Amino acid sequence: MQSGREKAYAYLKDIILTDPEMQDRFLSEQDLADRIGISRTPIREALLLLAAEDLVRLVPKRGAHIPPLSGRDIAELMEMRGLMERFAAEHTMSQGTAPVSEMAEILAHQEALRGDATTREFIAADHRFHAALVAAVGNILMSRQYDALRSRQIRAGVIGPYRSAKRQDEVLAEHRQILDCLVAGDAAAACAAIDRHLRATQRILLAA
Repeated sequence: MQSGREKAYAYLKDIILTDPEMQDRFLSEQDLADRIGISRTPIREALLLLAAEDLVRLVPKRGAHIPPLSGRDIAELMEMRGLMERFAAEHTMSQGTAPVSEMAEILAHQEALRGDATTREFIAADHRFHAALVAAVGNILMSRQYDALRSRQIRAGVIGPYRSAKRQDEVLAEHRQILDCLVAGDAAAACAAIDRHLRATQRILLAA
């Protein structure tokens, strides 16, 4: 059973922080407590955890603020993703541990979600596709850092554009290119495919 703090943390991270309408707003502890059905104490504890992750900013006498991500923030986010994903592709291919079967299953699931699922489900599958590659490196710290980047990307406003069937089709094609390069054992091509995918994602985020 989840504790009150765990419920509050999950609700804030998965529902509140992923809502583009909440950008640049202050959060009401009492309102959140009423929504979740818990006291304000676990809400405050969850906000402290999110502040430590730099996902909210605690302002004295004002409360918790959800700061909007700037263009620079988005560029740095994509740069960090690129560093991790390219390293993961090169490392796992050199070791013969690229998780091509797992990634193929995730991609097939994501293709089945196209147009028939909620945007959040499609984006969750998107994250699992990339996270599987990073996890295959076997570096727990790297995997944790990569997961932390996901919340920032969703906060950047990616949900809106991903409601478009056109963007979903583009993502699926970009994922297929990455996977095909991994299957072929071509590290340079895999890294180039990752770069193209991240550049396209960055353009979408900046235009949102």
